[in-house]
Amino acid sequence: GFCRVVMSAQRNPYELYRKCTLGQALTEALDDMMESEELSPELSYKTLLQFDKSINEALATKVKTKASFRGTLKTYRNCENVWTFILKQAEFRTDSDTIRSDLVKIVACDGRAPK
Repeated sequence: GFCRVVMSAQRNPYELYRKCTLGQALTEALDDMMESEELSPELSYKTLLQFDKSINEALATKVKTKASFRGTLKTYRNCENVWTFILKQAEFRTDSDTIRSDLVKIVACDGRAPK
């Protein structure tokens, strides 16, 4: 949709949260509202920027569960302060759960809120 095209012009590392279920639902709703002319592209853009800021803040301050992970590092890279790691035979642990995966991609960026 139009919203996604506008957003890609000014990449923001916090856009990675838009790929989660909540972010995808928001983007689809905003696209629908723009198609029916209920919402301007500018307001849609501002809404997504606020989502990026709010979800980053919520994850930093509201989530209390600690997790650890390990695996074999296949590749890694850092581009514009965004780290990407590919792990093989990864294992993620919390106090109550263990999840294993043959291959995992982790994207990480600075935890401070975007300006």
